[in-house]
Amino acid sequence: MTPRQKPALLVIEALATAGEYLLDSARHLGLRVFVATHADVFAAYPPALRERIDGVVFTDFGDPDAAVRELGEFCRAAGVGAVVACWEFTSPLAAALAAELGLPGNDPTRAHGCRNKLRMAELFHRHGVPAPRTVPTERDGDPVRTAAAAGIGYPLVVKPAEEAGSMGVSVVAGPDRLPAAVRLARSWPVEFSHGFPLDDTALLQEYADGAEFSVETVVWSGRAQHVAITAKFTTGDGIRAELGHTVPAALDPADARLLCSAVDAALEALGVTDGPAHTEVKLTGDGAARVIEVAARPPGGHIVRLVRLARGVDLTAAQIQVAFGSEPDLEPRADGAAAIRFVTSPHAGVLTAVHGLPRTGDVVGAARVTDVAMYTEPGAAVTGPRDNLGRLGHVILEAASAREADAAAAVAMAGVVVDVDPAGAGDTAEATARADDAVQDDHDQDQDHDCDDGYGVTRCDA
Repeated sequence: MTPRQKPALLVIEALATAGEYLLDSARHLGLRVFVATHADVFAAYPPALRERIDGVVFTDFGDPDAAVRELGEFCRAAGVGAVVACWEFTSPLAAALAAELGLPGNDPTRAHGCRNKLRMAELFHRHGVPAPRTVPTERDGDPVRTAAAAGIGYPLVVKPAEEAGSMGVSVVAGPDRLPAAVRLARSWPVEFSHGFPLDDTALLQEYADGAEFSVETVVWSGRAQHVAITAKFTTGDGIRAELGHTVPAALDPADARLLCSAVDAALEALGVTDGPAHTEVKLTGDGAARVIEVAARPPGGHIVRLVRLARGVDLTAAQIQVAFGSEPDLEPRADGAAAIRFVTSPHAGVLTAVHGLPRTGDVVGAARVTDVAMYTEPGAAVTGPRDNLGRLGHVILEAASAREADAAAAVAMAGVVVDVDPAGAGDTAEATARADDAVQDDHDQDQDHDCDDGYGVTRCDA
């Protein structure tokens, strides 16, 4: 088969955590791969990503109508037979383009709900999805009065309507710090890498008290198959950032069914009919499931790799198969567990050294270290663990069970020491530290609530 005869795939922005996995799956499936992105963003693509791409097309994600028109013309000329997204900001564009081309994809009339959390909350409410109550704040209004009028008590969650990676999300224990948390949630009026405008409405959301999980799903022709449930480990202070994941979560079957049932309702409400879904959901103390958010993309945080290791299922290959209209291969070929823990800085400053990292191949307890990576070099300015952009590196482990993986991860990370010079980062670090303190103070002032079981539960065991 000549290169031109190979089936062609369009990936709408590959510069995401799952992008490398998606491109590797496409190569394994023998496809030609084209990527749609911005010219300035493509200039920053690392060589390892570029070498997986057969061609690139530039458009403006900030003008969806023009992007659909331009990308539609490109796809017809290049013989593209499937369109996918691996980044939630472009998932509505992928749905619209697939509809334009007559290809499998999600409902374009509801796809915006997988990007905009206010629209998502409206669809959840309309369709009876078990989810925390969510209300918008007014630009010049009083958020304390807004929360009171909506009957949302404390602690409550403040988040941007459009952001990702836990950016701008905080848990507020009382009204005194609510205005500062709302200002923080409005701090990202544009998407930082592509520069298109975001809805910077700050949302107030009921605080769902319980353990946090994500459900990794592939939907084909409206039929959802839940491939894995991931246990999520986060900071337990006012600012919530993810510190790690374990696949599978150590859950009894009844709780797993409860979570998956809630996810089914959420996916139906959002019109997710063909493709992957990453759903964050809480299991509350009263035995209920509450859906927090849905992203119509593969999971980030290297969960794709964890699922491959623990279950033997390739989520991104399944996503591509669905996009071509084929039944996805979701047959498990493994029955183990895998865990990732992220290396983070204790506070803002300049990274000077990292000590005590395990090495790939090390045996820790009943687990084996599969991968160790650092993203940040000494001398770089770093933030505290205030969102997922604060990750400095990771450690991945494999074991026979989730409990063994979690126990080994705790031992492995206990020996890691991150040295940061708090005086070396200048204005950037000081501004970051002030942003952290604005909501951290709120947590510290109210010790009556144990926020370790809050919106992003701190889980130290399984």
